[in-house]
Amino acid sequence: MSKKLTKQQVSQLEGYAKAIRSSIVSMVTEAQSGHPGGSLSAADILTTLYFAEMNVDPKNPQQVDRDRLVLSKGHAAPVLYATLAERGFFPKEELLTLRKINSRLQGHPSMKSLPGVDMSTGSLGQGLSIASGMALAARLDGSTHRIYTILGDGELEEGMVWEGAMFAAHYKLDNLTAFVDFNGLQIDGPVSVVMSPLPIPEKWQAFNWHVIEIDGHDINAIYDAIQTAKTVKGKPTMIVASTVKGKGVCQMENKAEWHGAAPSREQCELFMAQLNDIEAGD
Repeated sequence: MSKKLTKQQVSQLEGYAKAIRSSIVSMVTEAQSGHPGGSLSAADILTTLYFAEMNVDPKNPQQVDRDRLVLSKGHAAPVLYATLAERGFFPKEELLTLRKINSRLQGHPSMKSLPGVDMSTGSLGQGLSIASGMALAARLDGSTHRIYTILGDGELEEGMVWEGAMFAAHYKLDNLTAFVDFNGLQIDGPVSVVMSPLPIPEKWQAFNWHVIEIDGHDINAIYDAIQTAKTVKGKPTMIVASTVKGKGVCQMENKAEWHGAAPSREQCELFMAQLNDIEAGD
């Protein structure tokens, strides 16, 4: 049996996730630009990966045997930046430079400028193919490190995703674990209306992936799914994580208009007070 998280560990991880959500709201407000909705929905996934699972070292971000994370939905850069800062890859104060001229924190992640970023992303659909290449390279090198990637559900409308899915299954890349951040919304509205990728689990099963469906805000469920994926042999694993766009800020939750909009200063104060109240009440 795989190991389980203790109640204390779960509580600590939930605290990190709340801090990351607070950072997301602050940095997007400061920039008056960015993508808060899909960043907030993925916070629990990245928290679990970086604080409970992945072999990474903020003091040696380029270590050869580290696990890799490809944020295929690169517009959700705020959640990656907030997580890396919380993990100690760079000072949290730098988060407020998001999208500013000469900042290392651009609108989409750049592996050339910021420690902890394993791949430059932003053009939707490319991340899974890149992650698959990393996984195949790791196998050829005889390395045991694992590759993780996070896709948006709207991103599944890109044809390149399915080329990557076919490639990963063909080469039996069982060192690859992918997540779909299934919050049901993209910039133009519900994914089921814009260009439906549904049903999502059945599609990945048809491409010969091992599929796990979870609540993407349940730390235990996320962690358990990752542990299960590590036991699967001969095929990659897709974790379909049902999430809420804008999770943690009730005024943002399940609203497509917060896909790429920044809060005003007044809204930020309201949202931060809400996040702080949630934190204080746990």
